[in-house]
Amino acid sequence: MEDLSLHMLDIMENSLDARARRIEVRIDEDSPADRLILEIRDDGNGMDARTLEQASNPFFTTRTTRKFGLGLSMLAESAKATGGVLTIDSAPGRGTRVKATFRPSHIDMKPLGDIPQTLLTLLAGHPEIELRYEHVTGEDSFSFDTREIRGGHGSPEVLRLVEAHLREGLAALTGRTKTP
Repeated sequence: MEDLSLHMLDIMENSLDARARRIEVRIDEDSPADRLILEIRDDGNGMDARTLEQASNPFFTTRTTRKFGLGLSMLAESAKATGGVLTIDSAPGRGTRVKATFRPSHIDMKPLGDIPQTLLTLLAGHPEIELRYEHVTGEDSFSFDTREIRGGHGSPEVLRLVEAHLREGLAALTGRTKTP
C-alpha cells in the first residue's frame, strides 16, 4: 500500500468484518520525538489467542473469500521499515486495538495520504458505523465524531459537509493542503 490512509481503510474494514459498531482512529504526530503513532480501536468480536498470534502472518486469514491476510502484515512491514513496530491487542468480546509506530524522518516512511477521503469512503459504505477520528500534533488536536451528526452521515449532502470539515480541520492542524 502506498500510503498510511490505505492501511487505515484496510484495518477499519477488518473491524467491520469483526462486527464492530464503533471504530476509533487516532494519529499522534510527535515531531520532536521523531514518532508518528497510528492507532485503530474497535468494539468488534475481538480475536482469541490463536488468531491473535497469527494475525500479522500474511498467509493467515479468517476470511473465506481469499487465502491471504496481507493487511496487518503489510502495516507491520511499513512500520518496521522505519524502525517502528506494530502491536495488536485483542480478546474475544473486547474488540481489537492495532497500534503502529513509525519514525517519520526515515527514508522509507510512507505519506499519510488522503485521510478525509479514507474516512469518507468508510462512512459512505457504512453509514451505520460510529466513527471517531482524532489527530494530534504536539499540543494541538483535531477530532471528528459521527455521534455529533444526528444521523444522516451517509447522505451525499452530509458527506460533502463532513469532507469540508475534515479537510479544513486537518489543514488548520497540520498546515498541509486542504485538497488531495
